[in-house]
Amino acid sequence: MKIHNFSAGPSILTQEVLLKASEAVLDYNNDGLSLLEISHRSKAFVDIMEKARSLALELLGLEGKGYKALFLQGGASTQFLMVALNLLEKKAAYLNTGTWSDKAIKEAKMHDDIIEVASSKDAGYSYIPKGFEIPSDYDYFHCTSNNTIFGTQMKSFPDSPIPVACDMSSDIFSRSLDFTKFDLIYAGAQKNMGPAGTTLVVVKEDILGKVSRKIPSMMDYKVHISKGSMFNTPPVFPIYTSMLTLEWLKNLGGIKAIEEINEMKARVMYSEIDLNPLFKGYANKEDRSNMNATFTLVNEDLKETFETMLKEAGISGLNGHRSVGGYRASMYNALPLDSVKALVEVMSELETKA
Repeated sequence: MKIHNFSAGPSILTQEVLLKASEAVLDYNNDGLSLLEISHRSKAFVDIMEKARSLALELLGLEGKGYKALFLQGGASTQFLMVALNLLEKKAAYLNTGTWSDKAIKEAKMHDDIIEVASSKDAGYSYIPKGFEIPSDYDYFHCTSNNTIFGTQMKSFPDSPIPVACDMSSDIFSRSLDFTKFDLIYAGAQKNMGPAGTTLVVVKEDILGKVSRKIPSMMDYKVHISKGSMFNTPPVFPIYTSMLTLEWLKNLGGIKAIEEINEMKARVMYSEIDLNPLFKGYANKEDRSNMNATFTLVNEDLKETFETMLKEAGISGLNGHRSVGGYRASMYNALPLDSVKALVEVMSELETKA
């Protein structure tokens, strides 16, 4: 039976990528060695790293525009701290739209003055604040483009008089944007790139080196750039798998091509949520995420029946986050439209049985 994987992360990878990655674990490049045992200083892996970094910039349209791509460790959670260490001199502005932006604010506050320009915390992060002002005398503005837990997504980004840092962990490479509006982008790999274990950082070099504090080497973007993203031993397998995913995306037609597919998946999913009286969406309609659709059952008495039907249909990973409850359909790049249709079919069938 086909399993439809709606996991919020680590999440689905394409079969093409999984096959190539598994082959490399046994024998990379027909060299008789596993990818997991080759030296990270070998030409074979240096080429992998350089290709992954180059593809990231190419797909984002940032080649030759003063940006560097890095594959680091520690997840987006480490970036909450690294952003502040590298960019925060006196004060910074943060938009609070969910659990992860809240955690980023907490880390940054350890170092200097932080203001929240706006927050949707009072409404359970069910919407994206709008119409706020970004102070021109602050060091940078930080936002989170997509909120996996609550199912909201920034559909547009404010013009900013100061550098913009954005956590794109759950929607990187999923939609067309003017990525030059961002001075620093970071994203954990385990949503739209590869397995957990590496974090993509894309940073404009000219914003670095402007803080007076001494930054520990492992937390210094300039150090990682100078060492070609290999200051310490990199996570070989997650980077290789991310490279394969970026190759797959390029061959598909790039971000524009996957955006059309993602929009179709979201339309199918939200149409069922809105038309089926047994379900209710969590996020405000204008702010709904194309990556994570959050919804609940109107009648909890149907929970056991619904979840039995999901299991029988091979639907996996649909449980909502414990702080929200209900269900969360994560529709990342690798999830096929057929999987969304399979879920919608179960939801529709439940209505006929109720």
